[in-house]
Amino acid sequence: MPEGDTIHHAARRIRPLVEGRVPQIAHPSPRLRGERWPERLAGRAVTAVDAHGKHLFVHFDGDLAIHSHLRMTGSWGAYRDGQRWRRARGRAWLVLRTDAGEVVQFDGPVLELLTESRTRFDRRLAMLGPDILAAELDEAGFLRRLRADDPARPIGDALLDQRTIAGIGNLWKCEGCFAARVDPWRPTGRVSDAEALAIVHGARPGMQQSARDGMQDRHRVVYAGAGRPCPRCGAPVRSAGQGDDNRITYWCAGCQR
Repeated sequence: MPEGDTIHHAARRIRPLVEGRVPQIAHPSPRLRGERWPERLAGRAVTAVDAHGKHLFVHFDGDLAIHSHLRMTGSWGAYRDGQRWRRARGRAWLVLRTDAGEVVQFDGPVLELLTESRTRFDRRLAMLGPDILAAELDEAGFLRRLRADDPARPIGDALLDQRTIAGIGNLWKCEGCFAARVDPWRPTGRVSDAEALAIVHGARPGMQQSARDGMQDRHRVVYAGAGRPCPRCGAPVRSAGQGDDNRITYWCAGCQR
């Protein structure tokens, strides 16, 4: 699943193509036929493109916004004039065309047109925790939500709960725990506030860089490294499924405690 840095990077690529412009709207997916998006958005300029955690929003004049969550299958593409799409045209759900290029959402299971007031009060969105990529990290809000969770829940699983902190996915959970030397299997109640913040601060710089420049292999220190020696202590990196979704977690049992 695309994590928060991927969504913020998509927003960064989309902005120069649509912000301040009136796009032509096309929604080729049969699922959206009948919703009249081209008519409802006709003549409306894009006022902003932003992200919160794994959610992306395209805001329009007149109190309307497109909300997207890519889950496991979707992606956003931003293409200059004449640039070839990276996925087949039959997989496009939404196309925004301007004189600067095209913005395309492919295979996105959550794609909806909302009023701005609904984006503020929609329960799914209102329950999101602080965005790890916000300009100023809400440390107190993160800790308050973490401490309201089940103290027996492993910290690695708790970090994936978007109600606690928005934007962390499985990769950055692993990297943050490794940077902080915290075992992702340790119960949350046995993780101090300082350790919890160290995990988040361990993941945040790499996520910020990825949001600016795109994900690079150098960001992956322990993730997908099962069996390789730990770059810090030399013990073998281990892996196992964690949480209800059995997401594969990577950690070093030698130096993460």
